[in-house]
Amino acid sequence: MTYVITSACIDLKDRACTEECPVDAIYEADRMLYINPDECVDCGKCVPACPNDAIASEYKLEPDQERFVEIAAEFFEAFPEASGGGEEVGPIAGDHPVVAAWGRP
Repeated sequence: MTYVITSACIDLKDRACTEECPVDAIYEADRMLYINPDECVDCGKCVPACPNDAIASEYKLEPDQERFVEIAAEFFEAFPEASGGGEEVGPIAGDHPVVAAWGRP
């Protein structure tokens, strides 16, 4: 199991969750934050830290948010530099195509 950041984070990126993650598995991209599923230790500390309720267990996602499990996995495949700790890596230029196009005609 891993935690997933959903659409509620798009264009808000509060970043409070990054302070709570004990393994630095949360990465910042242009429009939202992503949790690296290979680095997440499933502690859940990020969930109550998020003021936007954008983080949930992959098994407790609302049906319209379930695609964010795949979006996160694909993001980390497309941006291999996003590993080893979000704070160390810093902001990543880009987003998953779904997120990049979110809410835009």
